[in-house]
Amino acid sequence: MENNIFSYRYSAKQRSEVERIRKKYVTGETDKMAQLRSLDQKVQEAGTLESLCLGIIGLLIFGVAMCFGLGVFGSVLWPSIPIGILGLSAMLPAYPLYRYLYEKRKKELTPEILQLTEELIGKSFSD
Repeated sequence: MENNIFSYRYSAKQRSEVERIRKKYVTGETDKMAQLRSLDQKVQEAGTLESLCLGIIGLLIFGVAMCFGLGVFGSVLWPSIPIGILGLSAMLPAYPLYRYLYEKRKKELTPEILQLTEELIGKSFSD
């Protein structure tokens, strides 16, 4: 009688590393879960950069007005009020801009996100 021995070595760590390296070189096909994560990230980040830039610019202008008011640029106080109003008028629309861009991106990507979630779960959530 022959002694047939089956030897099998499995390393989960090694396999995950091989799969990670393989994913770098496989082009064209992206799995649906990665695509769903990417779309969700696009919705969550929509408007953030634009509203931050607007708010920071307004804050810097307002800071210049405060410097005039505190006498850092000399004893001239009159420019502090119009410059301060200009800075406030730049800061205040930052959050509404964020909400507008967020809702716009959300409306654009909702059908695609819902389609992907239905494919991944395997059932429809339509009412």
